[in-house]
Amino acid sequence: MPLHVMKGMRAVALAVLLLTGAGALPAVAQAGFDPALLSAAVERARSLERLNALIVARDGDVAVAERFRGPGLDTPVNVKSVAKSVIAALVGVAIDRGVISGPDQTVGALLGDRLPARAAPGVANITVGNLLSMQSGLDRTSGQNYGRWVNSTDWVSHVLTRPFVDEPGGRMLYSTGNSHLLSAILTRASGCSTHDLARDWLGAPLGIDIPAWDRDPLGIYFGGNNMLLSPRALLRFGEMYRRGGVLDGTRVLSEDWIASSWTSRTNSPFSGDAYGYGWFLRDMGGGRMAAYARGFGGQFLIVIPSLAMTVVVTSGTGTRLRVDGYGDDLWSLIEDALVPAALATGG
Repeated sequence: MPLHVMKGMRAVALAVLLLTGAGALPAVAQAGFDPALLSAAVERARSLERLNALIVARDGDVAVAERFRGPGLDTPVNVKSVAKSVIAALVGVAIDRGVISGPDQTVGALLGDRLPARAAPGVANITVGNLLSMQSGLDRTSGQNYGRWVNSTDWVSHVLTRPFVDEPGGRMLYSTGNSHLLSAILTRASGCSTHDLARDWLGAPLGIDIPAWDRDPLGIYFGGNNMLLSPRALLRFGEMYRRGGVLDGTRVLSEDWIASSWTSRTNSPFSGDAYGYGWFLRDMGGGRMAAYARGFGGQFLIVIPSLAMTVVVTSGTGTRLRVDGYGDDLWSLIEDALVPAALATGG
């Protein structure tokens, strides 16, 4: 169905960074990093046995692009919950185009008769913004509840009939079910599948491949998990954010939506990091904030706007991050090795 573009969006400047490169060996260049410190950081990364691919850039210039093991930089891989940031971008485009009126539009208005009769009172009043910020108040479908949810025959109804454990807009309850409701909303509001929207609204203007990924038993594309993107595709996605929603002269996403996505709305009970619309926000000290998308097993797109620096990481998914400390190793690589290599050139 034809989609109409909203006009007159206010400009807001934000930074992500362009990541490109190829080859089995690290491409270390004079790209805003101290060469010796950057080389040491690459060797440190190489020692992390689960780290498959690493891309690092600053001000759009690639400093490192290396495949340590596993698929190459052009091969789509399962980026797990990094997909939540992609779903959030699709919601932003839908709002820009008038398909969804805004983050305050309710689930009831958007899903209508899709709401189960046995849904708890108040479910219809949950907003798109509540879903994006993981503040729906509904009991989680992630963690110990995940298996029962994905084995159900109707994922949307299963989410909508979860009991309230907090008020909408309350504490963060990280739940992939929230993102899946957004996929269902996008599908119903646009008349197109989430995959078609992703290809048309992001893939085509960004020049990236977005293969089909998992769908629920009723055919709705999985909202927020198991999406397939290559490290270079993440690069293009990040570059669009860095340029305020414009890439190669084409506006893909409004700058207002990027600013909204990177505005703190709640905090993770696990890491303590803030959360916006599909993006985590991490205080790195020294006045530096990192906006990051995170996926199970060590999939990351990390943006440090004050340093115009972005890092893409893809990893093997053998063990949970919080169990074996691999996530801590990755953050140490960023904060203790890559950031100092950037600051050594003058910050």
